[in-house]
Amino acid sequence: MTQEMMIQKLAQAYPNSNIQVFDLTGTQDHWEVSVGSKAFAGKTRIQQHQDIMTVFAAELKTGEVHALSM
Repeated sequence: MTQEMMIQKLAQAYPNSNIQVFDLTGTQDHWEVSVGSKAFAGKTRIQQHQDIMTVFAAELKTGEVHALSM
């Protein structure tokens, strides 16, 4: 999964958000993401992480995304 694909998925899930995506190893399977969104208002950090993990559930299951930190 490319950086652009990661950004597109996050932008679709969280429109009008501040999104940053970093490839941690250069292998396009270890990522760090930062999403600033009003959608997270009132949610705990764990709930926010769970929401983002859901966006990439299929890719995490297949291993296309091996590691995702936030």
